[in-house]
Amino acid sequence: MNRIDFGKRWLFPGRDDERPLVPNVLHAACRSACTAAGLSKSVTVHTLRHTFATHLLENGADVRIIQVLLGHASLQSTARYTQVATKTISNTPSPLDRLRLEVVPPG
Repeated sequence: MNRIDFGKRWLFPGRDDERPLVPNVLHAACRSACTAAGLSKSVTVHTLRHTFATHLLENGADVRIIQVLLGHASLQSTARYTQVATKTISNTPSPLDRLRLEVVPPG
């Protein structure tokens, strides 16, 4: 699968558009945001990526779209990032539920 070319723009640009933000700066910003939000759980940039994918999936995005957005060559890689909530699984209708079967008693 080819990655989408978004041009020279970075998701997190550095001081200029030619280079991305240095990872250490991004991690520090994430830690600062967590502290400011009063979060007690450990949150990393990777956690945000995982959460992004999970929310997309729970809101009905096709897993192949999520695969492209995350830049994964393999769907198996995407599956590692997505966690489906129990509620989402239980609310997924079975194709059998769509059948309109008429039960005719024997006789």
